[in-house]
Amino acid sequence: MHLLPVLPVVRALAVAAALIALARPQSRDARVRDLSVEGIDIVVALDLSTSMEAGDFRPQNRLHVAKEVLAEFISNRVNDRIGLVVFAGAAYTQAPLTLDYGVVREVLKQIRTRVLEDGTAIGDALATSLNRLRDSEAKSRVVVLITDGDNNAGKISPLDAASMAESLKIPIYTILVGKGGKVPFPQGQDLFGNTVWRDTEIPINPELLQDIASRTGGEYYRATDPEGLKQGLQKVLDSLERSKLMEGGASATYREDFHPYLLAAFGLAALELLLRATFLRVFP
Repeated sequence: MHLLPVLPVVRALAVAAALIALARPQSRDARVRDLSVEGIDIVVALDLSTSMEAGDFRPQNRLHVAKEVLAEFISNRVNDRIGLVVFAGAAYTQAPLTLDYGVVREVLKQIRTRVLEDGTAIGDALATSLNRLRDSEAKSRVVVLITDGDNNAGKISPLDAASMAESLKIPIYTILVGKGGKVPFPQGQDLFGNTVWRDTEIPINPELLQDIASRTGGEYYRATDPEGLKQGLQKVLDSLERSKLMEGGASATYREDFHPYLLAAFGLAALELLLRATFLRVFP
């Protein structure tokens, strides 16, 4: 019976541990996270003309490869806002500038050829892309044009669009996709459902794309295989000046330390109940 005073002590310790746990003690992590976030506003203008069905990247066509490489490119971004414009005979915004890369990738999955009026409206595509960037406050704004052909449609000439970009100080990086000359092009299917290919001449105009890039302070790249397209996109990023989209600063991270106290409170409470029911049980 002389051990009964132990119970109030155990209970007091349990209550104290519980109060400490409720206060949620924290300890500062030695690592400090820099809040200076760098980013670029990038609008990708992707050609959806039927010539993007060419099979010189077989077993996939040009568009399929471009979509795969772009999806990987988007997944590897950090703090860069991405927008997507698609074009054939006309140009349309498919995704406005966003940091939600999942949305852009999902939109990218859905796009295909033969949805828009056919043609290659490079000037309209550039103008639409520039409109997406016009009100951006990012220090670095850029258009990436991915196409496999010559301008043959649209209301705005490519060089007029280049002049607009020059006045807005927005560089245009151009990537010409495809091997040029005669390339395999689908002509339908045979009786067994296999694609029938025929070598077809697809006009290209590398000089135009070089001129657009040169006038706007961008660069021109030629991609004759998937790896070339991937390298072209990477070179675009490597050549850009990073801009800060958020104010700089530093933030320490903190670790929650209440768990040991919470466990101690439960343990002491359980100990009190155990003592009451066994060694310190009071009999009438």
